[in-house]
Amino acid sequence: MTVSGSAAELRRTLGVGDAVVIGLGSMVGAGIFAALAPAAHAAGSGLLLGLGLAALVAYCNATSSARLAALYPASGGTYVYGRERLGPFWGYLAGWSFVVGKTASCAAMALTVGAYVWPGQAHAVAVAAVVALTAVNYGGIQKSAWLTRVIVAVVLAVLASVVVVCLGSAESDAGRLDIGASGGFGGVLQAAGLLFFAFAGYARIATLGEEVRDPAHTIPRAIPLALGITLAVYTCVAVAVLSVLGSGDLGRADAPLADAVRAAGVPGLVPVVRVGAAVAALGSLLALILGVSRTTLAMARDRHLPGALSAVHPRFQVPHRAELAVGTVVAALAATVDVRDAIGFSSFGVLAYYAVANASAWTLDPAPLKRVLPAVGLLGCVVLAFALPGTSVVVGAAVLAVGVVVYGVRARVAARRR
Repeated sequence: MTVSGSAAELRRTLGVGDAVVIGLGSMVGAGIFAALAPAAHAAGSGLLLGLGLAALVAYCNATSSARLAALYPASGGTYVYGRERLGPFWGYLAGWSFVVGKTASCAAMALTVGAYVWPGQAHAVAVAAVVALTAVNYGGIQKSAWLTRVIVAVVLAVLASVVVVCLGSAESDAGRLDIGASGGFGGVLQAAGLLFFAFAGYARIATLGEEVRDPAHTIPRAIPLALGITLAVYTCVAVAVLSVLGSGDLGRADAPLADAVRAAGVPGLVPVVRVGAAVAALGSLLALILGVSRTTLAMARDRHLPGALSAVHPRFQVPHRAELAVGTVVAALAATVDVRDAIGFSSFGVLAYYAVANASAWTLDPAPLKRVLPAVGLLGCVVLAFALPGTSVVVGAAVLAVGVVVYGVRARVAARRR
């Protein structure tokens, strides 16, 4: 089945290992260093239940994304799937949700790098990080995959050291792992919504579909592998940190992993954890820029964004104008805006994006059993989106409404021209 677009195509160079690494670079990122605290604050002792619920919704979304990516191996991810399965409007809405939400996430990750590397000059460091990683992406997808592999190795090593230190400490107490939901069912749902944000990076594998070798086999294998490894890592880290801090202290922690190793009696590891957090944020930023630029490319091919952004570099075979445009916008945000409050509506946008993916997967096969996972994923996305803090829901809905208005105006202008 073909996908509409320009004749210029990207180079297929990524195998299963590369795709898994890029997925891991997106998921095992800054989220695990920061998301545990607000999730524990919301769910209390139900943190692990929230993690399990987030993983369940992520698994449904990953399965839907893998099936669709194998059928439509083009850049753009759910933007393409929604367009082909549900119609142009739904594809556009998914693309809008992804580009706007993830652009804000890019700036947040850049500022996270700045906050850990040089707190007094966080904005300047953030801009430098954006410029450097945009240059890496411009040089070709294989350079990005190589750098991501290094980042993933460093972050996994740091997380492994946190787990070993915490679980091996005399302060570790299995009694702190009580899975009762002291935060109530609503708290568990909100925690799942916050933790889902950290799982969402597997979409990066799908958005790179045009650069993957044998996508019909590579993508369905890479997505569940990356998600499974990430779930195992997150579970180990959550259990280790909870065993030392408990849900109460964890919910109040500003830097939960650093606080955990300090409480475990190894304060010398705190600087290592800080470096790991900065490197993790760099990995997330690298993968985010990759994903946003590819979705921008796909939307530009369909003239939902300026057509000039659909250009592919003749030598490096990357969407260089889209990458430069995304890098410029992210650098401007990182230099001038505190985007921490934007993470909430970014989460809302990510869940809207995956809701469209699940709705698209629903149309693939009429067999009832084939529709169970897309149905659970769709329902989960809607529930988690509206379980987020009220401000995030309002701002996220407003951003989606702006996208709907833009689409309507463009459609009306196009109709008049006919």
